[in-house]
Amino acid sequence: MALLKDKVAIITGANSGVGAEAAKLFAGEGAKVVICARRAEPLEAVAAEVRAAGGEALCVPTDISDKASVEALVEKAIEAYGKIDILVNNAGVLDSTFAGIASYDDGELMRMLSINTMGTMNCIRAAIPHMAKGASIVNINSIGGSKGTAGVTYSASKAAVLGVTKQIAMCYAAQGIRCNAVCPGGINTPMASGMDQSKMDMSVMMAIGAHTDSGIPASEPWEVANVALMLACDFSASITGQVIVADKGASL
Repeated sequence: MALLKDKVAIITGANSGVGAEAAKLFAGEGAKVVICARRAEPLEAVAAEVRAAGGEALCVPTDISDKASVEALVEKAIEAYGKIDILVNNAGVLDSTFAGIASYDDGELMRMLSINTMGTMNCIRAAIPHMAKGASIVNINSIGGSKGTAGVTYSASKAAVLGVTKQIAMCYAAQGIRCNAVCPGGINTPMASGMDQSKMDMSVMMAIGAHTDSGIPASEPWEVANVALMLACDFSASITGQVIVADKGASL
């Protein structure tokens, strides 16, 4: 049974990692996927994989921190398919230094907020008027947002999205529109593997290490995409406003 048959899904940050895996997984479950990221070339590569497997994908290069760019994304999705059933807010950036409260950079804080927080809100604001009963919003968040186990700027930006998740769920429950968040721990993605350990705030890293079990392996992108699929499909029709920690128990 195709879990997302005849559904239309917008997936942000779909050029690699969790977003790319979600695009392929959702398309394989019958959804028409509208995928976005800032650069067109890697998006087209993901779309080619979707199409080669028999799925349907529309690529729309988008900067989620720019309101007009997000509105154009939604307009193109509606022009192509007439509706939006699923929004997966996966696009985001990492704090490259994991700075603590005493040493964080103001510019870095604004970068985190403009993309991770405001970018997610831009996408929800643009998409939700086109959603109807049965629609689902899935915010790919982070354990940094729910537990604070990251740099202070990144944690702040992600924690804010958890508040937004619950507020949206509350306000749209009567309309049958759901909103949930997934909080993975470490994920084996190009963005994570490209971080320079020498630039990180070691006092923060030591505090994180004291509250997590480093012996537990990081998740693979497809594992997180599977959690997003569960929240996007009708099997989770009674779940809204929830924060699902998906870190294999590392933060317990």
